[in-house]
Amino acid sequence: MKKLSSRQNRILQFIGEFIDDQGYPPTVRDIQRACDISSTSVVDYNLNILQREGHIRRSPEIARGMEVTTQSRRRADVAHIPVLGFIAAGQPVPVFSSDDLTQSDPVETLEISNGMLGGKKLSSNSDLYALRVRGTSMIDDMIDDGDIVIVRPANEIRDGEMVVVWLKKEKEATLKRLYREGDRVRLQPANSQME
Repeated sequence: MKKLSSRQNRILQFIGEFIDDQGYPPTVRDIQRACDISSTSVVDYNLNILQREGHIRRSPEIARGMEVTTQSRRRADVAHIPVLGFIAAGQPVPVFSSDDLTQSDPVETLEISNGMLGGKKLSSNSDLYALRVRGTSMIDDMIDDGDIVIVRPANEIRDGEMVVVWLKKEKEATLKRLYREGDRVRLQPANSQME
């Protein structure tokens, strides 16, 4: 590996600190401001060197798609959230029962900074879990097919909140916004193309 310049070392340090503090990578403009660099093209030039030398990995298809590869940035306050399966964002589908949630083996595990969870410290036995979305009924709320939603079970919800709903009779689940209308409940998609 080639020796890094002081600017490249500062950028690398900032990226690591930003990921530690925020739980996600900085933008090029974040790096430009924090490292007092004259333009985004100078930042990009230095990021290309850091990538070429194996200090970072970048995914051009992903916003903020950058990670530090030369040192472990794992922190003690990172929550490990199990991804238990899929949730329909469209027509409800049979996926799991509410009893299965506590007994399911995770499909995968997410590492999420507590900063991304509102700064709340989570214990290892947290009740949070995650589900991968299938469908586009929540696209206007920036939740697309393939995204992952983090769920916290709740006994009470307010009208308009986004919920994972288990329909007992149908034995199906769906992701929608919930509205009470007298003795009925309306499950509302966030997609202008759907009723």
